[in-house]
Amino acid sequence: MRHFNSPPTSAVTPRLDPLVVRVREAALAMQRKDWEQGVMAQVFLEAGEGSRVAQLVRAALIYKGGEGTIATLGNSGGLIDCAMLGEALWRAAQATGEAALQEAEAHLRRYILERARRAPDGTLYHAAQQRWVDSFHCAPPYLAAVGEHDEAIRQVEGLRLYLWNAKARLYSHIWDDEAQRFENPAFWGVGNGWAAAGLTRVIGALPAHRQPDRERLTTYLRELLDGCLAFQRPDGLFHNVLDRPDSFVETNAAQMLAYAIYSGLRGGWLGPSYREAADRMRRAARAQVDALGFVQGVCGAPSFDAPGVAPEGQAFFLLMESAAERQAPEQP
Repeated sequence: MRHFNSPPTSAVTPRLDPLVVRVREAALAMQRKDWEQGVMAQVFLEAGEGSRVAQLVRAALIYKGGEGTIATLGNSGGLIDCAMLGEALWRAAQATGEAALQEAEAHLRRYILERARRAPDGTLYHAAQQRWVDSFHCAPPYLAAVGEHDEAIRQVEGLRLYLWNAKARLYSHIWDDEAQRFENPAFWGVGNGWAAAGLTRVIGALPAHRQPDRERLTTYLRELLDGCLAFQRPDGLFHNVLDRPDSFVETNAAQMLAYAIYSGLRGGWLGPSYREAADRMRRAARAQVDALGFVQGVCGAPSFDAPGVAPEGQAFFLLMESAAERQAPEQP
């Protein structure tokens, strides 16, 4: 077995900022479901900490489903939430040569490509016969990373077709194919954050010869960011439902959007005009970290309908910080 400790070429481990260290420690102490394990593994993948990635994906194999799903501890209700572990699992399998990881990734890929429940147009259902905005960060980044570019883009387009509101420049949360109506038409901040983060990762994974696709998805991302920024509060944060000031002030949407912006600045598909908004989001999020390292005021687990703490809130703080660090000048 080869040792997995090589970072992706663009990754930078954040400097030992005491606040970041505190958030990391709290994050690793939290119980996690499948998508939460996946986004936590992505944190360390993007920070270049391969050994930690290998630990997280190996731990995810303790609880496996019969169809190829992994990290099935607790029923999240999501049919494809486990795909958030996909890229980290694939990269760990490739880097270590470990047979168990390679087999698990092959089964997970087969599940996503062949077995998971789909709409007639091929879009993967997130739950029952429903398209969720959360799905932007499930299968598409994984599929793009492993070279299934056409399928990744098909998933993006299938979600956008039903969930995108061109007038508001925002995504609704849930469309129900069976009922042919929105189960939840709200412009949920974290949901739009999932879309921004997912689009960001797909854009970054597409090769140079897919430039027309990169440009189209970049347009989607810019439109979404502009729609969200229309509702940014003076303190840098957003309301839980972006266009409803009577909903609670929420922290994680800001972290997710800041991550997307900093990543786009680094990758060159976003211009510098977005930086100031991202910096305000980052400052506001950092102010929400408590003495134990928990990011307060995010959509709180397990119901995500009130402010609290959540593994995904910890993860996106760390992803935001890694992405922000990649903007800093190289240290001697």
